[in-house]
Amino acid sequence: MKLHAFFLVVLSFASPTAIADPPSADKVLTDARASAVAEQKAIFVHFGASWCPWCVRLDAFLDRADIKSVFERYFVPVKLVVMESAKNKPLENPGADVLMTNFGGALAGLPFSAFLDAKGSLIVNSKCPSASNSGSANIGYPSEPAEVDWFVQMMRKAAPKMAEKDLKTIETALRNASVKPGGAAPVNVPPPASPQPTHTVP
Repeated sequence: MKLHAFFLVVLSFASPTAIADPPSADKVLTDARASAVAEQKAIFVHFGASWCPWCVRLDAFLDRADIKSVFERYFVPVKLVVMESAKNKPLENPGADVLMTNFGGALAGLPFSAFLDAKGSLIVNSKCPSASNSGSANIGYPSEPAEVDWFVQMMRKAAPKMAEKDLKTIETALRNASVKPGGAAPVNVPPPASPQPTHTVP
């Protein structure tokens, strides 16, 4: 019985690792480049984490049937997981944090996104130049009017031949879904772990 229990314990620890680990960010991007070259499209890479409500919302938006069919005429979408909480670290794509930095996303906040050409070179990212100063701010999920404006500009830069009606479809959908789900957590600050219960000595 003890031996049987031992094997159960081993299997319980082995099972999660038996499931395929997330591919490396380089592997994901290599596959995306191959698709982009073959289909003559640009690449849309977005970085997110499971604790980030804005990331979840962006995923849902891109997966909408009316958006997916239009967006993927011009772009190869790529999702990379970064900055996960301790319990969800296995969800991360190895090397995704480095790519995010390379594309200008260091300390930018989540979600962070960028359009790349078919060779994987940066065309434009989600950091919108600010008119008030020399810096720029990440639009994250584009919900405010100025953020939607910048996302439309990003698409124009990445796919100059994108049909105006298709641009308008995505723009209108974003403007119509502008109700915010709540504040987004800044990058490098996943939600704090639940406080440990305190024990009092009688």
